[in-house]
Amino acid sequence: MLATSDTHTPVELLDTAELPDGGLLRLWRRGTDYSIRFGEEELMGNQVRHSEEALATLACRRLTDPESRILIGGLGMGFTLGAALAVLPPRAWVTVAELVPKIVTWANGPLAHLFHDHLADPRLSIEMEDVHDVIERAEAGFDAILLDVDNGPDGLIHLANERLYSNWGLRAARAALKPGGILAIWSAYADDAFVARLDSIGFDVEEVSIPAFAGGEHVVHKIWLACKCEGG
Repeated sequence: MLATSDTHTPVELLDTAELPDGGLLRLWRRGTDYSIRFGEEELMGNQVRHSEEALATLACRRLTDPESRILIGGLGMGFTLGAALAVLPPRAWVTVAELVPKIVTWANGPLAHLFHDHLADPRLSIEMEDVHDVIERAEAGFDAILLDVDNGPDGLIHLANERLYSNWGLRAARAALKPGGILAIWSAYADDAFVARLDSIGFDVEEVSIPAFAGGEHVVHKIWLACKCEGG
């Protein structure tokens, strides 16, 4: 989020990005703080990265195959990607599915300092398409799928994302995982009905509560680790 205590530094609108459903993402800056917003909703900010990093760390540390294949839904500010690359072995492979071309432009431009050298990592490929479409054609293709494309299990910024969290969308995700694979989903809020839906699809679900800020406890995000059991 943009630091509200820094009242002397003006807030700048750096750029906008059109969404497939219409509407805009806006990239804001105040001093060294950056924020990507959809309307009044902050989707991501460089001050709040702890739980996005935990999404990758919790999932990737459970993987045992040195050649694990990981799918990340959305590039964002690169925090989930960076955390995944930090813990994955040298022969792992990471695919990021990004729907909005401007996000990649920002990653190579005004947000490049947040990405460090991640985009040049030889383990990484970026696919400019809907993560749902990548999932649909990946029959038992991934060891982990990491989804942080909305503020929770609903289509906030892209209505078609609703299918990711529907019964048939979750079945597609389960089919895209190898036996023992993990579907990890980030959310800004709790959702017991969604947990029940994951369970009904056949996932073994672990819910983890993560402070939004390292060392904080007042704002808590949720990470669901849904495992496709061996032999499933």
